[in-house]
Amino acid sequence: MRHSNIRFCSKNQVLRITKRTRTDQSIVSGEIATPVKSGQGRLAGFGALAVFTLSLSGGGSFAIAQAMPSGSAPLMLAQAVLPVDDDYVLGAGDRLKIDFLTIPEFSAEYQVLPSGALNLPLVGNVSVRGRSMQQASALISARYAAVVQRPVVNLTLLSARPVRVAIAGEVNRPGSYTISVPAGTGESIIPSISRTIQLAEGLTQSANLRQVRIRRTSVAGGAASQEFTVDLWQLVQTGDLSQDIPLRDGDSILIPATATVDLAEARQLAAANLAARNNRPLKITVVGEVYRPGPYTLIEGNISQRDQLINPNLLQVPSVTRAIQVAGGITQLADVRNVQVRRLTRSGPTQVINLDFWKLLKEGDVLQDLPLQDGDTIEIPVASKLNESEVSELASASFSPEKITVNVVGEVERAGAILVPPNTPLNQALLTAGGFNRRAKKRSVTLIRLNPNGTVVKRDVDIDLAQAVSEQSNPPLRNNDIVVVKKSGLAAFSDSVSSVLSPLGGILGILRIFGL
Repeated sequence: MRHSNIRFCSKNQVLRITKRTRTDQSIVSGEIATPVKSGQGRLAGFGALAVFTLSLSGGGSFAIAQAMPSGSAPLMLAQAVLPVDDDYVLGAGDRLKIDFLTIPEFSAEYQVLPSGALNLPLVGNVSVRGRSMQQASALISARYAAVVQRPVVNLTLLSARPVRVAIAGEVNRPGSYTISVPAGTGESIIPSISRTIQLAEGLTQSANLRQVRIRRTSVAGGAASQEFTVDLWQLVQTGDLSQDIPLRDGDSILIPATATVDLAEARQLAAANLAARNNRPLKITVVGEVYRPGPYTLIEGNISQRDQLINPNLLQVPSVTRAIQVAGGITQLADVRNVQVRRLTRSGPTQVINLDFWKLLKEGDVLQDLPLQDGDTIEIPVASKLNESEVSELASASFSPEKITVNVVGEVERAGAILVPPNTPLNQALLTAGGFNRRAKKRSVTLIRLNPNGTVVKRDVDIDLAQAVSEQSNPPLRNNDIVVVKKSGLAAFSDSVSSVLSPLGGILGILRIFGL
């Protein structure tokens, strides 16, 4: 069997052939030099089983050629296939290194002109705008074929031009963006969808990541504009990088609004780096059964616990419960099973998201605590029916007010309205008001309560300051409860006598004035 290595010398257009003939005893080598014209060479003295390997000097690229039987047609040298990235489309401002393997004196760095052309020696302007690297390489080779025998061209992208893309729909700052990558950052020269979304300050909570649409303008060759869909939810949920496709200059991204909001997905999206993370103030509105309904501005960001205590508007995670806290907490009339969030979208109808805070309170279902976005409106309706146990549990929830107002009137040291924590027992409220004075009836007090249905309950409660919390003898209080401490029997008798004698005392005083 015979084997031969072929080396192509570009300067003198010579094929150097090393012939190796394997026999049973030894390997006989020899070298033949033959001139090549127009990339063809006729090889003589080799059998049909000879196989050749061609290496091109300078470029390090390889091609395979097979010798024909002796005396047959000339050998055709295969052109090298250069590894290039076909995703990138050239345009004005790109800087290239062009290696001419057959004419190395022309090898240099070239920049694509504003016209989209490269100004090359001998052939002048060659338009490469809208062409991939492979297409541009083939075009340049074709132009040089008229003046150079078998030109082989290798293109390398040294620096990419800034890429201009547009993004619309469910992002915080839609519009057009110019993306450039500084040299030495180690990042890809081709911007991706996720990077463009981050430049647009992140997704809104209404974004439909499964139907992100990309519109790509036509490229050279007369191809029509393309429009295709990617599923960025697979990127968020499973880390599928194939969905984070590279963008081209002139691409447009449209992120539609989802028809319905999945609470689990909404929470996962809020934690992704595609969501807004830029300390943007969120303007929201809380209406219905809260103590201070109205518009509020919440601030995202890493806020210390101390700052949150000083200013409740500084929230680390803007969610529905935090917004209710800022609005003073729910009233005892609130229907927490039917909380609604009305959300505006940029590209669709207003979304209505139903939440059940009773599940949050009883089952720890944190999905009910929906992350908020700018423009949300939270509505808390009036409950049609409540039972005593539910009211007590709601009073101790984090979205209830921190303090309630209880009125203690009558025979106490400091009668009037007092602020106490929710579910404060009756005995503690009496002590907060300074306790009984010496005229008080200490065995019992009267509790007056306004119920959510508009009725009023009045009952006497026996007092035992050593009694634990009990609905009968030491009930937990609600907002706006009234505790009446009556006078003792002796104090009541004394007041009666005083009122009877007070007119006579006035007459006696007058007589004393006149000396009678």
